[in-house]
Amino acid sequence: MQDVARRAGVTKQTVSNVVTGRVGVRPDTAARVRVAIDELGYVPNLVARSLATGSTRTVGLFVPTVGTAFYAALVEEVEDALDEHGHHLLLCTTRRSGDRARRHLAGLTSRSVDALLVAGDQDLLDHLPLLSAARFPVALCAWETDAPERFPVVTVDYEKGGLLAGRHLRDLGHEHVVVLASPAHARRVEGFKRAFREQSDAEVSGDRVRFVHEPSFRAAFDAARSALDAHPEVTALFATHDVLASGALEAAQAAGRSVPDDLSVVAYDDCPAGPSSRPALTSVVLPRRQMARNAVTLLLDAAGGREPSVRHRMLPPELVVRDSSGPAARRSADV
Repeated sequence: MQDVARRAGVTKQTVSNVVTGRVGVRPDTAARVRVAIDELGYVPNLVARSLATGSTRTVGLFVPTVGTAFYAALVEEVEDALDEHGHHLLLCTTRRSGDRARRHLAGLTSRSVDALLVAGDQDLLDHLPLLSAARFPVALCAWETDAPERFPVVTVDYEKGGLLAGRHLRDLGHEHVVVLASPAHARRVEGFKRAFREQSDAEVSGDRVRFVHEPSFRAAFDAARSALDAHPEVTALFATHDVLASGALEAAQAAGRSVPDDLSVVAYDDCPAGPSSRPALTSVVLPRRQMARNAVTLLLDAAGGREPSVRHRMLPPELVVRDSSGPAARRSADV
């Protein structure tokens, strides 16, 4: 740092101010310092800086997995937002393992991070006391169950997404429907059921709701094929996850059902393959990038000692209608 200061003709403190961005420096002076940094190949010592400032400018992020389009996009957006604020990302995945989540949480409480963002409530409900004991601010994101009041949260109205999907199929005249759902998606299923109850008191229940415990294409295919074989009168299928919807499309084809002529399919989450699938999937779209940026802003406010104006933000989903849904087919002659 002294070499940079000598080359730029400034003090060490001015170099520090340019590197950290905490104190404003005249643009021409800052430009001169950056030229000196480039010429000398200076790299700040992050450990020394954290000892001096009490901040690592590092934020931890917990996600269940990066193997789905939803969480992959969320991670990328969180990283971009942190980078714009001069912060680094420390990523941890729980892999849907409660023990792994507990180990990560225990490790982070002893590491030097300024804050922690937890995306998704899978595997973590039993370990919230560890979050409460953390020595840094914690915020929640994409939390589908009831979020604890003590933590700020940015999430989506998941039940409304199911309601939008149900109303769409109901308005298309579908009365015989089946649901493929992850056990973690109870609110999405409840919203879908409510759409049918609110107009016709029709109850989507019993084996018309098939829970798929393994989030895989094969499991979704088997569940969808079983449901279609058991209920040939079904004209529409709602899947609470895009992987489930992809399996359902394949099952429909295997059962000789044309989509959407014989069977409408509505998905949830809108993975990148959704618009390019054949047919393109009608899907409930979650504002994952907006959610990630709002959560980062809220978390950095807390890390900076600023009280957030809103501690609980719920963003609305949107239904995007594409080619996989259409008017109810007349299947009475086939049943």
